[in-house]
Amino acid sequence: MARKVSTRKKPSRDKIVLNERFKIESEVFDKPTLLSLMRIMQKGVINRMEYPISTGKEANVFLATTPSEQSVAVKIYKIETTHFLRRKEYLEGDPRYKKFRGRERDLVFAFAQKEFKNLQICERAGVHAPRPLFLEKNIIVMEFLGREGRAYPVMSTVGPAEGDLESILEDMRKLYRAGLVHADLSEYNIMVWEGPPYIIDWGQSVALGHKRSEEYLERDIYNVLKYFAFFGLYRDPKAILAWIRE
Repeated sequence: MARKVSTRKKPSRDKIVLNERFKIESEVFDKPTLLSLMRIMQKGVINRMEYPISTGKEANVFLATTPSEQSVAVKIYKIETTHFLRRKEYLEGDPRYKKFRGRERDLVFAFAQKEFKNLQICERAGVHAPRPLFLEKNIIVMEFLGREGRAYPVMSTVGPAEGDLESILEDMRKLYRAGLVHADLSEYNIMVWEGPPYIIDWGQSVALGHKRSEEYLERDIYNVLKYFAFFGLYRDPKAILAWIRE
């Protein structure tokens, strides 16, 4: 099953860069975030920010360049947002953060730290996810999943390819064996290109000690299988659940 490639003419890379450079100028960074970015640059992790490659309610992701001219992704969790207050269940129920009693800003820092640690677990477990590189307060520097300054598309925009379902389920199994559940897995946070798909957005992922971890696992399985069923690929959710738990 091949992915469908759009026949529309794609904008040139130069045009994309110019457009995105304009967007970054309009992006508002609070003072603590700017100070954190300065510290990251002073430590030689990156030497310049390029342009935004993804925006969301909780965080924005930017392309950045290292001193060796390598592209990396910089995920900046937004400090001035109330969205995290509605997602405290992913933190408070996680045994790794059971003693957390912080302010809203501390909640944002905790989510960034949590995602960074979850990415480290993914790397050790062999799960296809961005490689974590550096953490500073509400900022994560990680592997850039893309080519020539363009991020790989998410599965929801281009569809799956042969072997994608098996790869995702295998990653879910590896993750479970490593003691983690993604807890928000769907076609919207799976990036695809040549080779196996990569799973992104790990801030809400929980340890198996979380009281709702099994519920989240079942939901992840349901969302993934429902999406692939649309393309004629069917799997038994109960059988997949038992296989992951083996």
